[in-house]
Amino acid sequence: MKLYDLELSGNCYKVRLFAALANIELNIVPVDFINGEHKSDAMLALNPWGEIPVLTDGDITLRDAQAILIYLARKHDLESWLPADAQGMAEVQQWLSVASNEIQHGPNAARLVDKFGYALDKATTLNTSERILTLLEQRLSVHDWLALERPTIADCAVMPYVALAPEGGVSLSDYPAVNRWIARIKELPGFEPMPGVE
Repeated sequence: MKLYDLELSGNCYKVRLFAALANIELNIVPVDFINGEHKSDAMLALNPWGEIPVLTDGDITLRDAQAILIYLARKHDLESWLPADAQGMAEVQQWLSVASNEIQHGPNAARLVDKFGYALDKATTLNTSERILTLLEQRLSVHDWLALERPTIADCAVMPYVALAPEGGVSLSDYPAVNRWIARIKELPGFEPMPGVE
């Protein structure tokens, strides 16, 4: 399997992190994002959205980090990371949706403004960040993990941009339960860091 990857991308990191924790071997293919390789004909043939990560597995090509997490968990029959029963899968899936929505438009978007100079409404990103971090704090104040009382792909999907929030001017100092959760993930066997999440 090949993962078309950017080291500084939290979305790419979600996949690398889960693969490391689950001992899934990936062939990492760096994409020169700065020079626009993600918009090249070769990359657009893999993903017409012109985004990364992209995973290829034989004849299968997938885009979107959350979809890739689901694929890897199901392909390798990793019930502990993504259960097959309806309730368990739904509990994990609701956090994958949070990763694609509130996290994407909150901490991730704030980081895009500060670190990469994107022209986004910073005030909106900060408001969204505060809302989702408050909700995460409430959840993690009474649960060690986001879903099912154990590490799942939900944690892999949500954690990266939360941990990287300070790079977008979003302080985590008011969220002790969130910080403890990040620390728990870092203590998992096989944990792999990225720049900003050491």
